[in-house]
Amino acid sequence: MEGSIACAPTSRRGDDRRSNCAVEAALGVIGGRWKGVVLFWLLEGKLRFGELRRKVPNCTERMLTLQLRELEEDGLVERTVYAEVPPRVEYELTPFGRSLEPVLRGLCEWGQRYKRRLP
Repeated sequence: MEGSIACAPTSRRGDDRRSNCAVEAALGVIGGRWKGVVLFWLLEGKLRFGELRRKVPNCTERMLTLQLRELEEDGLVERTVYAEVPPRVEYELTPFGRSLEPVLRGLCEWGQRYKRRLP
């Protein structure tokens, strides 16, 4: 493809060495049912776990925890734990995670157009 962007090979979720497809690499990191939704809500700013849980009510607590851990491992989300009783944990996008904003907003717009097409 003309004008394509090459990426350094990785050995993580975004590993595209075999296919050499950057879309596969991106979806390997942000794909799945809940990651994009979580990232979209975090565009608003810092959110506590309970706030995220309320914004994504169809996602189980365990799945939300797993998705947040993976997003943190991949450098898209930062987790801050405060030494309080009860413990307080906040999540926010890293600058790298925030770089997904145009993509996430575009997906939101596309999803709205798609929903209008449904009977």
